[in-house]
Amino acid sequence: MIKEEFDLTIHGHNFRACYVRHNKPVPAHYPTLVFMHDSLGCIELWRDFPEKLALATGLNAFIYDRQGYGKSDPFSEPRTLDYLQKEADVLARMLEQVEIDSAIIFGHSDGGSIGLIAAAEYPEKVACVISEAAHVFVDRLTIQGILNTKAVYQNTNLRERIARYHGNKAEAVFFAWTETWLAEWYQGWSIEKFLARIQCPVLAIQGELDEFGTQSQLYSIVRHVGGIAQPCLLPGVGHTPHKDMPEPVIEVTAQFISDTVPLKG
Repeated sequence: MIKEEFDLTIHGHNFRACYVRHNKPVPAHYPTLVFMHDSLGCIELWRDFPEKLALATGLNAFIYDRQGYGKSDPFSEPRTLDYLQKEADVLARMLEQVEIDSAIIFGHSDGGSIGLIAAAEYPEKVACVISEAAHVFVDRLTIQGILNTKAVYQNTNLRERIARYHGNKAEAVFFAWTETWLAEWYQGWSIEKFLARIQCPVLAIQGELDEFGTQSQLYSIVRHVGGIAQPCLLPGVGHTPHKDMPEPVIEVTAQFISDTVPLKG
């Protein structure tokens, strides 16, 4: 695999991005795997998962640090109730700029929610969504999990660990996540209204022991999506199945793509 990092500009902000390509050319009409990270994530924190999924599917991959994260520019404005919709808009612009006409989005947590919104808002760009531990509304376990993580942040070296990937943006990254989701004005947030508009195939993955969301998140996605929607509940794993149990995630994802996304023609 060939890995190429580069910078690009959208709405006046600099983003760090990365292509993962096969050594041999992939047919131009094939979709591209697009990885969307979670609320504390970045390119580096995906580790070698994009390469492994690219190898398993025969597809190229594209990854980027969302604004505020990793090596992209810092946040430039406070978050609002629709901040994930704004991220989906940036994703659509990103796909245009790097000339990806057809995306298979693998999104983790916030990234999964962004992928679902993008599939509803930009159906011509999204061939399939793999949502892993995505949220479609705020539930009690989300709140408790964030409160627990705030306690860890205050009493351990978590800030230093986050700073390894986000540098001097570490505190902004952490509190953009926690203070948004804990805010009273955010408790009514939901993207369930978008789901019925999704016509592309959706694989909804969640760990049985997810500490940031109940299984009602998973089944809400499957119940409301307008097109094909398949649940995958993985036993014995928490909020990050692609890190804790990568092989089953790769296997079920590659099979779902093979079964639902036409690659020939």
